[in-house]
Amino acid sequence: MPQSYALVTGASAGLGSEFARQLAAKGLNLLLVARREDRLKALADTLSQEFGVSVKTLAADLSQSNAPLQIQQFCDDNGLQVDWLINNAGIAGPDLLTDRDWHEQQAFFQLMMLSVVELCHRFVPAMAARGFGRVINVASVAGRIPRSGGCNYGPSKAYLIALSEELNLTVGGQGVNVSALCPGFTHTDFHQTAGLSDMKAGMPGWLWYGAETVVNDAIRGVEGGRPVVLSGRLYRWLDPLFQSVWTRRFFRIKARPE
Repeated sequence: MPQSYALVTGASAGLGSEFARQLAAKGLNLLLVARREDRLKALADTLSQEFGVSVKTLAADLSQSNAPLQIQQFCDDNGLQVDWLINNAGIAGPDLLTDRDWHEQQAFFQLMMLSVVELCHRFVPAMAARGFGRVINVASVAGRIPRSGGCNYGPSKAYLIALSEELNLTVGGQGVNVSALCPGFTHTDFHQTAGLSDMKAGMPGWLWYGAETVVNDAIRGVEGGRPVVLSGRLYRWLDPLFQSVWTRRFFRIKARPE
């Protein structure tokens, strides 16, 4: 009989590793997926020793189109039943207009959107058939309001929010809760990896939340059946202003001609 597992992508650092820790603390077995195999194995050893759960690892690059099938085949071959799916892998990405390598753009779309929807396509139907499942798609506050900029990151997160809302409406009655997690600025290594350390250093501390808080909000939200989870009191307060027809226009800042 297959064993129940939580599948976490982008698990080697940041929110992914925090998701792994909090789910392990709930007694869930884990399948951790990321590119960096050495970091995955180190995290797996730590969590299995600390919480006494089974932790398996798989090195896979979700910017490659064959990765979701590779993950499903690994689960099938090892008898893993995915009851929790955490689609966390992501990057800041290229600028749609100024970065002229189209292959880089395609890899971004594959990672941020296509891999997520394919993993949902591969695992959610079985959850619905069993009558239980939890899916968290890590989106962002950036997907809640259009803004000038790279024209990639925010739109990709907006897609994940729309996807999650429709999935939740479709399978929520079958015991499968789907949530889009929308954090604001979060203390992880994301900004350092993306080359945004100077930006982070220049911002006030009250805009930032810890990864532990964000992940805790996400797990509570999906357990409660909320299709969109705004993490952090500040962002929960701001989001109605982002969405209101009366105030939304004040947050739309056009780029100035150079």
